Amino acid sequence: MSISHAATAGSVPAERPKLVSPGTLLVGGIGLAALTLVGVFLGDGQRVAFSWLIAVTFWTAISIGALMLVMIHHIFDAGWSTVIRRTLEHWLGVFPLLALAFAPLVLVSLFVDADVLWKWLDHDRVASDILWTKKSAFLNPTAFVIANVVFFGIFIWLSTRLRRHSFAQDEDGSVEHTMSNRRTAAFGIPLAAMSLTFAAFYWLMSLEFHWFSTMYGVWFFAGSMRAALAFTAILCIYLANRGVLDGIFRIPHLLNLGNIMLAFTVFWAYISFSQYFLIWNANIPEETFWYNLRELNLGTGERNSWWYVGLFLLFGHFFLPFFFFLGHGNKKKHSRMVAVCSWILLVQLVDLYYNILPTKKLESGDAIPFSVSPWDVTALLGVGALCFWQFFRSFARTRCIPIRDPRIVESLQLHE
Repeated sequence: MSISHAATAGSVPAERPKLVSPGTLLVGGIGLAALTLVGVFLGDGQRVAFSWLIAVTFWTAISIGALMLVMIHHIFDAGWSTVIRRTLEHWLGVFPLLALAFAPLVLVSLFVDADVLWKWLDHDRVASDILWTKKSAFLNPTAFVIANVVFFGIFIWLSTRLRRHSFAQDEDGSVEHTMSNRRTAAFGIPLAAMSLTFAAFYWLMSLEFHWFSTMYGVWFFAGSMRAALAFTAILCIYLANRGVLDGIFRIPHLLNLGNIMLAFTVFWAYISFSQYFLIWNANIPEETFWYNLRELNLGTGERNSWWYVGLFLLFGHFFLPFFFFLGHGNKKKHSRMVAVCSWILLVQLVDLYYNILPTKKLESGDAIPFSVSPWDVTALLGVGALCFWQFFRSFARTRCIPIRDPRIVESLQLHE
């Protein structure tokens, strides 16, 4: 396939291959989201809130990782990833929807039940807590609302700028759009990095507000990047197999994605081990209790279900992907990459369970056992379907690849 022919194939053809219907995704997403609410009427409202938080955080983490990947592409003036970038840009349109999905958690916590997720929103409960008092300038309802508006505002603003200039370049071919996106990436990377860090503090770490870790934001970044890379690989393989990116997204692109996933696999392991080791070595009760809840029943000292989840994360998050990605040939096979990328997304989801669910306590003070609720499934699929609805709506309106990007030929000619 010639370069000119490939570029034409990557644009909007006269008859696009049939993909998933956006209307079906919209109806399915709304239906599953509504089904999740059934749990509230069955008296399981707090579990529904945890399910919704897990779902929204999972899809938001992938989206944040996608945003960072696009900006990293621009700041490094990368050539190889140009054909991949447009798929990520289509996905970045989901941030307004994710902001709307997160809003019910804030509203319920502020106006219905302050105790449902973030205990520190219940002022009467924590007023005499010295640890909350020292953090009250950060952990209060006003700061929480403002922070979330800022977080999603930054993600939406950066995504909109990147998408607008990239799509406009398809029409006029001006290199100024490339330069503008490079400038956006220059200030956008530190801005998004700070936003995702404080978002991790607010959304996840503050669920157990007595505990703290300065490495938590980096842990969230590492997981978001791995999930985004795995998700990108699956999505591009799907589009290639459906004929949209056939002959455009090729083995060298997949190989590079696998190499970066290997790097972030090691990075996640380094961050997670460092956090655990430093807390274990210091042996300060204000820090160790977070892991104790995820290893032992406090009354009996016996290992609880979260101990085995922790072992699953150790082997599933690191050892299995690490040895897989060491194999050069593994990263060139579509079926194998889809399998391992699906595994990475599954383990990322379990990692969120590990960080979120044990903050829900039994009367004994022990963390609730690990379990998968029906509301977890409906919430995850519902939010995901709505995100894909937005993705395919965007996908239908513009070119499949940035056909007039200065680096497009280099990307199409990529070789090992």
